Amino acid sequence: MPVRKQKSSKSKIVTAVEATSTAAVPTAPKVESSAPAPSVVAAHEVVDAKSKKPKLVRDSFTIPKNEYEGIDALKLRAALQGHLAKKSELLRAGLKLLSTLDDKQLLAALETVPSIKTGRPVKTEEVAPSPRKVSVKSKKAAKAS
Repeated sequence: MPVRKQKSSKSKIVTAVEATSTAAVPTAPKVESSAPAPSVVAAHEVVDAKSKKPKLVRDSFTIPKNEYEGIDALKLRAALQGHLAKKSELLRAGLKLLSTLDDKQLLAALETVPSIKTGRPVKTEEVAPSPRKVSVKSKKAAKAS
């Protein structure tokens, strides 16, 4: 059986390096640019901007009942147009519209909204106090005395 000589990996690497260094490869003239290609950077920034979601904040507020019912009316109007809107979407859309107003228009809009007390509403109905539960120990103490 004939014996084959194995080539070492060093000789392959040296041969490849020698081939690339000795080969006559025409080189293109170098063009110096002051800034990297803007399209590559812009595309990378767009991907990052889409992947980051804005931080959400939960909040609660007090609103008069008739204005709260206005939210339902606006939701219904949007639904009739084919868009199912949530309360938060309506409030955010209102904020966007208010932000487009100039200072005089914003003040005029704010003056049409009455100021209300903040916090939870006071309960108007008086509830009868519930009967107190008497523990077994206090019953025994009452009998003993």
